[in-house]
Amino acid sequence: MSNLLYLVHRLPYPPNKGDKVRSFNLLKHLARSHRVFLGTFIDDPQDEAYVDKLPPYCADMHIVRLSPRMSKLRSLTGLLNNEALTLPYYRNKGMQEWVDRTLREQKIDAAVIFSSAMAQYVQGLPQLRTLVDFVDVDSAKWTQYAPNHRWPMSWLFRREGERLLAFERSVAEQATHSFFVTDNETELFCRSAPESRGRVEAMCNGVDAEFFSPEHVLASPYSTNELPVVFTGAMDYWPNVDAVTWFSSEIVPRLLQRWPNLRFYIVGRSPIPAVLSLASEHVVVTGTVDDVRPYLQHAAVVVAPLRLARGIQNKVLEAMAMGLPVVASQECAGPVDAVPERDFLTAGTVEDYLHQIGSLLQSPERAAVIGKAARDRVLTRYSWGAHLSRIDRYLDVPL
Repeated sequence: MSNLLYLVHRLPYPPNKGDKVRSFNLLKHLARSHRVFLGTFIDDPQDEAYVDKLPPYCADMHIVRLSPRMSKLRSLTGLLNNEALTLPYYRNKGMQEWVDRTLREQKIDAAVIFSSAMAQYVQGLPQLRTLVDFVDVDSAKWTQYAPNHRWPMSWLFRREGERLLAFERSVAEQATHSFFVTDNETELFCRSAPESRGRVEAMCNGVDAEFFSPEHVLASPYSTNELPVVFTGAMDYWPNVDAVTWFSSEIVPRLLQRWPNLRFYIVGRSPIPAVLSLASEHVVVTGTVDDVRPYLQHAAVVVAPLRLARGIQNKVLEAMAMGLPVVASQECAGPVDAVPERDFLTAGTVEDYLHQIGSLLQSPERAAVIGKAARDRVLTRYSWGAHLSRIDRYLDVPL
């Protein structure tokens, strides 16, 4: 049993959004065979209620309360220091002191870093075995944002992409090994950081298929006379905001022409004002819900119309695990190891979405067949244990 330092940029509980699903399952996996020393941040006051869920997995924890507003102001120092703004956003003296003390007093055998920004706490320690879960190529995400915004935000996003890529390359070069969520993300990074090729690989996302199972009997949150089309996700995340805004304006009105009892449910935490403003007779914004599964189980169709997506979307896997028919954008569908038209449906244009969603609403039998195939695919291809075991080979070698 090794002593592991595990640094995560956001409290890895509850597993109610993409990064927290992955970071929590990685924590559980590491804790089965190692003593884990967790350093993390809380950036949402609602997460305070879940701090006591983590001690069973940890030998020790250090949690810093982070104010998003103050952190955004602090991140602007990156403009003066010629560094990515992400780094001062997550820079904290108390966290650094805890990391240094833990490394000094606990005989840490290896550090596992979740999200590149947390690697700044172990920089300059070449003797420390370091494994980095980048998850996605975050620098590419910022660069992708730029064309969708006006100056000066377009300039700021391009700058962040450039500076963050430089930092990601330095992190990967120092790390013992690094991971991304898909082969495509791995290859994307290797094209930008060829010096790291051979020391990075994909460690795919999974899904808890026992928790997300259609066999659970859950009360419907919907009225008996409505036809629910559902999107799930954190609603302060720009690609999700863009997706539901576009879907509400371009797709919902045209679906209503044929299905007047249809309602589009936007289910997820922290909806920003732009999302709240979408609420209407036929668009429901739920905000945080205790359990997303009833909204999935009783949906007619689940949609994932993200026009900008990086890696595998947990929202897609969870809906598939629940046996739901999913209509996903080509950007969402591409990384998923499943067969379009059998395990899920894909769409690119407005007409695609109208056709695919309409075909499922018109034929519940077809929707059920696709939902069953979706769950079968998840069971065979998306076990968390099978994917996360990839990290073990770098932890279990002689120290």
